[in-house]
This record gives sequence, C-alpha cells and structure tokens, in this order.
Amino acid sequence: MDIILLGPPGAGKGTQAHRIEDHHGMRQLSTGDMLRAAVKAGTPVGLKAKAVMDRGDLVSDEIVSELIDAELTAMGPETGAIFDGYPRTEAQAETLDGILSKHGRKLDHVIELEVNEDALVERITGRYTCGECGEGYHETFKQPAKEGVCDRCGSTEFKRRPDDNEETVRNRMGVYRSETAPILPGYEARGIVSRIDGMASIEDVTHAIDTILSR
Repeated sequence: MDIILLGPPGAGKGTQAHRIEDHHGMRQLSTGDMLRAAVKAGTPVGLKAKAVMDRGDLVSDEIVSELIDAELTAMGPETGAIFDGYPRTEAQAETLDGILSKHGRKLDHVIELEVNEDALVERITGRYTCGECGEGYHETFKQPAKEGVCDRCGSTEFKRRPDDNEETVRNRMGVYRSETAPILPGYEARGIVSRIDGMASIEDVTHAIDTILSR
C-alpha cells in the first residue's frame, strides 16, 4: 500500500515513518533525504538538483517528481511507499497522483497527525536526530536507551536542525495551515483521510497508525 503522512514539521512524521518501515516492510520516501542522497551519488537528477541548490534556489516540483519516479522504479511494485514531507501543495498532490498512476499505484491512506501549536514548540526545540540513520530523539520525551548511542544503528553522532527555534516553528505552522492543509479536502472526498492525535505518546500514535493500516 502507499500512504501519506501529513502534519506540520515536528508532528512526529519521521519517527512514525521509521516505525511503519519496521512494522510493515514499507519504504519512507522523504524528499529531503532523497535529494541529499541523489546529490551525493551524483545521479543525473542529483546533479540537476545540486545546480539549483548551489544557486540558492528552491528545488522545483519537476525535480522532486523525477526523484520520486526514480525511487518508485527502484523499489518495485511489491514495496509500499510512505510519503513524508510530500506533497506540500495542491499542485504537488495532483502530480503525485499522476506518478503513482504511471506505476500502477494509488494512495490507500492519508494520515494527518494533529498537534497543539504551543506543545509542538516545546517538542521541536528539544529534538535531535542520529547523524547516521536519522532516528529521532528528544531531550525530554525520547532519549536513547544508552546515553549517547543511537538505538537504531549504534552511531554516537547526533545533530540538531539550526532552525528548530520557536519563531521558525510558528512560521512553519502558518505555512502548513495555508499551503498543505488545503490538500486534505480532496483526499477526504475519496474517503482515505484518517486523523490521529499527534500529541499522544509515540507508542499510542504508532498503535493508532497500525490500526489504520490493518483495515
């Protein structure tokens, strides 16, 4: 099956995507990760993206579409996709439908993680990730079982996003409400939208997602 995880930055999409991969054998397609990997590998689309990024410009929807198309081709039809961070706009939602149709796929679920803005500020300003595999952690809510060692891959390198501060978080929330939330009515018309309390514990959110995916 193919699904979209929606929610503002910091809602926990990345953490849950890793868990869905582990529980259901699906593959997370994060546009940011795909871009970095393509640039590092020097693929044709990666070189195209690098040229744009080196100019300080935003990568176009066309380039992102090429990345997704290439990833779906490499994955094959037997592996389900988790779209994390894409689509962000109505135009991207339409493009994604076309790409999936080309590969004989369709969206099965769109899952929105609903959050409280003030609580989200606290969540984001304390988060950090493994520098090797990207597993997410938090100073208060989710620390590694062994201090300084990633639970997922054993790395001891961690990093924080420099823009994880209150002003930026509230700006991101505004962008999500104005640009991404409007794509939901189209998916609701198809009857594929489910909403989950994204402020619940990680385990409770995972359980709720597992329940949706097992329908």
